[in-house]
Amino acid sequence: MPQRLLRPTAAAGAALTLLAPFAATSAHAASPPAELYEGHVQVDRGTPADPEVLAGQVFDDVNHNSRLDAEERGVPGVAVSNGIDVVQTDGQGRYELPVEDNMTVSITQPAGWQVPVDSDMFAQFSYNHMRGGSPELRYGGIAPTGGTPRAVNFPLIASESTASAEQSCPIASDTQAYDRTEIGYARDGAVGDLADRDDYAGCGVLLLGDNVGDDLSLNDDLRDIYSSMNGPIRAAPGNHDMDFDAGDDAHSLDTFREQFGPANFSYDVGRTHFVVLDSIEYSGDESTRKYWEKISEDQLRWLENDLRHVPTSAQIVIATHAPILTHREVVVDNAAQFYEVIAEYPNAVTVGGHTHTLENLRRGETRREWAAAGIRELSHPQLVAGAVSGDWYSGGLNADGLPSAFTSDAAEPGVLTLEFDGADRSERYTVRNESDDHQLLLGLNSPQWRSWARAAQDWQDADKQGEQPEAISERVVTRADLATGETWLTTSFLGGSSDARVEVGIDGRKPQVAKHTQPGRGEALAKGWEYTDPYTASQNLRTSGSVGRTSSHLWRVEVPSDLDLGTHTAEVRGTDRYGREFTETLRFTVVEDEEAAAASRRTLAEDGHDTAVESRVIDRPGLDSQEALRAGR
Repeated sequence: MPQRLLRPTAAAGAALTLLAPFAATSAHAASPPAELYEGHVQVDRGTPADPEVLAGQVFDDVNHNSRLDAEERGVPGVAVSNGIDVVQTDGQGRYELPVEDNMTVSITQPAGWQVPVDSDMFAQFSYNHMRGGSPELRYGGIAPTGGTPRAVNFPLIASESTASAEQSCPIASDTQAYDRTEIGYARDGAVGDLADRDDYAGCGVLLLGDNVGDDLSLNDDLRDIYSSMNGPIRAAPGNHDMDFDAGDDAHSLDTFREQFGPANFSYDVGRTHFVVLDSIEYSGDESTRKYWEKISEDQLRWLENDLRHVPTSAQIVIATHAPILTHREVVVDNAAQFYEVIAEYPNAVTVGGHTHTLENLRRGETRREWAAAGIRELSHPQLVAGAVSGDWYSGGLNADGLPSAFTSDAAEPGVLTLEFDGADRSERYTVRNESDDHQLLLGLNSPQWRSWARAAQDWQDADKQGEQPEAISERVVTRADLATGETWLTTSFLGGSSDARVEVGIDGRKPQVAKHTQPGRGEALAKGWEYTDPYTASQNLRTSGSVGRTSSHLWRVEVPSDLDLGTHTAEVRGTDRYGREFTETLRFTVVEDEEAAAASRRTLAEDGHDTAVESRVIDRPGLDSQEALRAGR
């Protein structure tokens, strides 16, 4: 009998406990778990018993050689799919599936087991079948596979890490590097932060699409920077990961499938079932690169088949590149049909990327724009995962030499992490190069600031022709502005949802409860300069010009009109839906009207803002007008 290789027990306490305070990110590079091993799916190219049926086994790869040896046993009850049909292995780990000429066959990793990884730490759990291979594609696509193999066997090894009910599951969306410089920014930012963490050994990292920016030759560089992860990596496709020279949607992800894996798949860790769906349908027109945010009928059939093997009470994460909806609008064309499929699974949560925004929308919320699109009430929570690239690596370079890349909805580049304790789920967002308690961005939104912002936006929209409006500090306010009653202290609460709470105390006064600008109670989109975070908007208006003037995580409180001239201190406390508290302080100055300009210049200089700082303003050729509208103005 093959000898089982010994694997040390996963370190106790590696997973973060649900509802516990955030733990600081490790300052040193962690090591991958010993139970991960490098291997591959076994393809037996012999003659099949029936060329219309793909057969094989899922087996316990005791000696880690990726080959089904005579005395290795099969693993029963494992789901195997050809992209539409889903079957479970029998008592000996055997399965049979109908053959399609263009299909990817994959298994659903069961909890307590681990699929092998390749040399770059990407999970190996699928086989592409395409007799004649892809049509001629710029980036290669899928090589001809020939006829049906005699067997495709999927190796697994026992895993204590994936068996644990406690799991931390990072989701890295929109790395979206268009060149190697941006690959370096990702490596030195959010990707480097992940390499230093050791809390996701079982769950691994999910890349949520737009992993590169149209140039698929960068896939190797992307794989290289993620190869330092400390758990297996899986990837979802996005609209910038496609073969744009494919003549139709059927072949638009051939290169992705060859280099990363299936477009739709599932896996289990702990008591959570993860599902990845491709929510992009390509037109096949390379001249426009047009696409639709849509989940295909075949994928919805596959989703129904996949969920039949999952208890209705299970924790389920359904990850799609284009989110089902955002606080702005319903994004996926057939959202209502999708929600019908998951109606019987109350503990499902949907997670998306694509819009380069950070959103935490709760079950039961309503919005006028959603209702107009046929979604009367949000039946399942929707998270939008922010972006590794932030606002496409734009803006001035910070002290670390990385683009500030503030997003249009007042967030920063980073990674979303889902955490499970076996019964419940929580989530946290970690900003690039920051500790987990960096959650509050504070600013002062005044009539004077809004006037400057409009002028700065007009200058940006005119391609920076003419004289740039003189920069002002959002931390300086005039007495006249205070007297209007329309000056607000704003808080962009990155981890904030509609049931979070923000309190603001100025100069030791009794704290006031701030008002959430987009609470999801049937209101229309709150959009305008008065609903804008001045902290991030000011920096974007001086560089990239990307300001959405709306956010799902913005709170504001009116600044008292009776403040004296001089400097004041605001203490802000944000409490998220799990009771975790975060505090931040903002110092601002009240001046007479005639002193405002000089005070602003002094404050900008003190803050280290240089309006001549190097900036990266990028007009992406692959960004169509609809996506630009959603991501920016």
